[in-house]
Amino acid sequence: MNTHSFDTGTEAFERDVLQASQKVPVLVDFWAPWCAPCRALTPILEKLAREYEGKFLLAKVNSDEHPQLSARFGVRGIPNVKAFVDGKQADEFSGARPEGGVRAFITRLIRTPGEKLRLTARALVTAGDFDEAERHLRSALELEPANHTVRLDLVDLLLAKNGHAEADAVLAQIPERERDERADKLHSALALWKKSQQLPAIQELEAKLAANPDDLHTLLALAQRLVAEGRFEPALAALLQVVRKDRGELRTSARKLMVEVFSLAEGQADLVSEYRKLLSGALY
Repeated sequence: MNTHSFDTGTEAFERDVLQASQKVPVLVDFWAPWCAPCRALTPILEKLAREYEGKFLLAKVNSDEHPQLSARFGVRGIPNVKAFVDGKQADEFSGARPEGGVRAFITRLIRTPGEKLRLTARALVTAGDFDEAERHLRSALELEPANHTVRLDLVDLLLAKNGHAEADAVLAQIPERERDERADKLHSALALWKKSQQLPAIQELEAKLAANPDDLHTLLALAQRLVAEGRFEPALAALLQVVRKDRGELRTSARKLMVEVFSLAEGQADLVSEYRKLLSGALY
C-alpha cells in the first residue's frame, strides 16, 4: 500500500491538499479513466511517491467526478499536475512526461535542510524569539551558502534587531548580478542608514527643532534618521511638512525620500496610500 498516494475530492481537498501542504509539498494529479496519457503518467507519480517516502504527497482527483475542483483551479486539459506548498499553488505541468521530467519537477519542490531551518526561523520570528531565529538562519547558511532567500531573511532579522552594520556585511555577500527586487530594497534601506550615520542623533535633532520648529534642514535630517530606523510614519509626517513649507532643494529632497519610503514600507499599505494622497495634494 502506498500511504503517500491517495484519492481525494471536493469535500476533502482542504484537508488532504491545502492543509497537508503546510508540512510537505502536495502534488494533485487531475485525471480521468478515459484519458490515455493519464494512464501513462499516474503510475510514474505513484512510483515516485513511494520512492520519496513522504517527502511529497500525491493526491489524485478524478476530473469527471469532481468538475468543481477542475473549474476552481483552471484545469483545461488532462493530465494536469498542480503542486501546492504552504496552502497555495506553487507550480504545475500539463500532459504526460517521462519519469526524468517528473522527477526534476518534484525535486524543485522538496524543501532542503536549509529551507526547513529557514521556515522554522520564520515561525520563531512570529513568536518573537529573534535570537533563536537568527541561530537557525545562520545554521541554514552554513548548510547552503548560496541560498539567497535565507541570507535575505537574515538581513531582515538583523535590521529588526538594529544590527545594520552586520546586515550590510551579510547582504554584500550576494553578488549584484544575483540581486532580486527584495535584495535591492534592502540595499536601499541600508544605503539610507549609512547616510543617516553622518547626521546628529535623533534626540539632538529633536532638541534643535523644539528650539526652532521652522528649521526645515533639521526637520529633513530628523526624517532621514527616522527612515533609517524603520519609523516610517513619523518620518513621512516630517517629510510632508518639508514638502509643504519649502519650494526649493529641500522640497525636492523630501519628495524623493518620501517616494523611497513608499517602496520600503509597502507592507504598510494603508500608511503608504494615505501619504501618497497627501504628497500629491501638497505638490499639485
